[in-house]
Order: sequence, then C-alpha cells, then structure tokens
Amino acid sequence: MVQTAVDPRDKADLLRREAELRFGVAPGSVRVVRSPYRVCPLGAHIDHQLGPVTSMALDRGVLLAYAPSPTREIRVESLEFDGPVRFRLDDVPHRAGDWGDIPRGVAVALGGRGRLDRGLVGLVTGKLHGGGVSSSAAVGVTISLALQEVNGLSLGPDATIELGRQVENEYLGLSNGILDQAAVVVSRRGRLTLTDCRTSQHERISPAPSSPPFKILLVFSGLTRPLVGTDYNRRVAECAEAASVLLAAVGRTVARPVLGELSTAEYETFRHLLRGAPARRAAHFFSEVDRVRRGVSSWRNGDLAGFGHLVTASGESSIRNYECGNPPLIDLFQSLVETDGVYGARFSGAGFRGCCVALVDPDAAADAAEHVAFEHVRRYPDLAEFASAVVCDTGDGAGFLDPPTHHNGRNGHGAPL
Repeated sequence: MVQTAVDPRDKADLLRREAELRFGVAPGSVRVVRSPYRVCPLGAHIDHQLGPVTSMALDRGVLLAYAPSPTREIRVESLEFDGPVRFRLDDVPHRAGDWGDIPRGVAVALGGRGRLDRGLVGLVTGKLHGGGVSSSAAVGVTISLALQEVNGLSLGPDATIELGRQVENEYLGLSNGILDQAAVVVSRRGRLTLTDCRTSQHERISPAPSSPPFKILLVFSGLTRPLVGTDYNRRVAECAEAASVLLAAVGRTVARPVLGELSTAEYETFRHLLRGAPARRAAHFFSEVDRVRRGVSSWRNGDLAGFGHLVTASGESSIRNYECGNPPLIDLFQSLVETDGVYGARFSGAGFRGCCVALVDPDAAADAAEHVAFEHVRRYPDLAEFASAVVCDTGDGAGFLDPPTHHNGRNGHGAPL
C-alpha cells in the first residue's frame, strides 16, 4: 500500500477538537505541537560512538494536542496506541514496556531539572507502521515541549535534545546517541543536517543550486519488533570493546571508551589488534565516518548521484560489518538499489526491524514505491498487514502549529523551536 500525505494543519484542527471533547477543556485552550519523523542518509550506527551523522526531517510526523492541567497529573491518550496514560508528576511509575514509557520518561528527566508545577492533558496522533523513522523520539519531543510550555520553561534546542537522549538511555534502557532527537529538533526543510555527536554542534547545509530534486521513499518491511530486546545494545557493547583495545594500544584512558575518541590514523595503526565482532564494528565506524565526510562534500557540490552511491555503501557496510538486518530487510534494500530512479538506499533506523529509505528521482518515485512494495509483499505475504510505502519530502524540525500563549502566566516556546 502506498500512503499519501495529509496537511498537518487540517489534521491538527481535527485533533484539537477531539482533545476538547475527550478532556472537557475549554475551546481555545488547546495547543498543538508537531515533531517530524526523520531519516539518516549517512552516519548509521555511529552516533553512540560520538561520530558525525547526517539527517533530514520529514514532512510526516507526530502531533500532540494538549492543554494544561489544574493539577500535577499527566493524562495522555493516543489515536493509534492502545491504552490511556495517567500518572502524577510526584509519583511517576517505573518503566512498563508500553508507549506510556515515553511520557513517563520525559516527566522523570524534566522533573530532574527542577520542580514541575503543572501537568497536562493531551491527545497524540502519528504512527508509521514498523519503526525506523524515530517515532519514539518524535513523541518524546512533543511531550517535552508541551510539558515545558505549561510550566513556563524554555530549555532550548540543545537541552531538549539532551533530555531526549537521557530518556532513551536512562529510562528506556536504549544505548543510543543524540541522532534522533537532533534530527527531530533542529532540521530544516530542504537541508541536510550534519551533527557532530562529540561536540553536539549542528550545521544545516543547503544543497547546491545545481542539485537535482529528489523525494524520500520509505518502504516499511512489516517487521515491528522494538529495539529494546534486539541486538542493538550488544552492538554498542562490541563497539566499546573495540574502542577499549585501541585506546589501550595508543596509551590513552577515557571515562567512556567509544570509537569516536580515536583518530582514523590511530585506528589504521592498531586495527590488527582487533578480532571478530569488535573488528567488524570498528571497520564500520571508521568507514562510515569517511562516508559522512565525502557525502557532505557531494551534497554541497550538488552531486546527488555521488551522495546516493555513498548511502548505498553505508547500507552494505551495515549488513557486512555492523551485521544488522534480516532476510526481509536485506531483500528490501536490494530491491530498492536495483529500482530505476533510486539514487541510493539503506536501512532506516537500527536495521533490526522497520524500513528502508531511498533518495529517488521525483519523476520515478510513485512507480518505484508501487513496484518495491508489490515485490516485497509478494515475497513476504506474512508481513503484508504492516508493510507499506510512503513518498515524503523533507520538513522542518519540531515546533508549535499555533501562536505562543501564556498557559502558566510565563513565556512559553515560540514556533518553531
């Protein structure tokens, strides 16, 4: 099935009215905040190792219609996920393994930065089946911005990104870096965001005027297994093992061994000391850092074909050196690479479930989506229920869809963040 876009403002108006009815709040008191989904063309699996990564926000995302609560209670419901979420800010439950872990984690992380005086009621919508586009990060950022606003807080982009990382690392137990939150928060339409995960610096890079147009094609495999419980954290541990060996060889001690603490020259000098899985993880990291560097140059120069070639090489390294993927995802990747009009493709997200992403010629996008989705379902009919193809454009980072208000008598966020 090929999905089509819906104007987020039309959807926001419907969501706002539904929130007024569900929670009995006064018309005009409901605000809407939007967080986009994201893709990472280059920089796969290296943010947690403090490498450089690239990202783009999409014109699809998560919407939260919310209003301040007169108490310190959080009440959040979703149009897609089962079960209401309800808790008090002074008694946040432990992780439960459901979608409510995201608002609970945000409340814990934000509450650790100071007392929160007010809760909120809210209604969330937005889900692309199967993951791979950082739905959890998008939901987390919407909750974070809303909870900041009703409490008169304004953490700013960098602190909001760090808070999102804290939620996923410390509350959800996922050992990732800042890629997802950075892409969701700071991206801008039409630009490639370059994030240095070591320094947390961001650069939004416009393509050269000569660069050809493109669309972003997402093809969801139908695999829906979450990251926690996959081999994601084990891969991170194997990267740390490689970093420990190399750092010991160069005689350097750091608080947390990550491959980003080493130069390429140091890696080349001592790579012979690595064996097995750690050797393959390090090979992926340093080759991916090089692909990011070359890809940014291609992007600046308007060489979309060269950029796409590197995206495909990233996908191949993810399979060979990082050893993620499975037969349905790998077949989907190969199908995209072989499809006319595709500049380049790779897994989107961690590569243990979810989807593949491709940069594609706009004139070929619809045919490519239909062809690849049909072939995937034909090959894996048991995954058809959650398999789909989506043609997207780039979008802006998180922000409010209506003018700022003063819910708590203090200044809230403007839009966009």
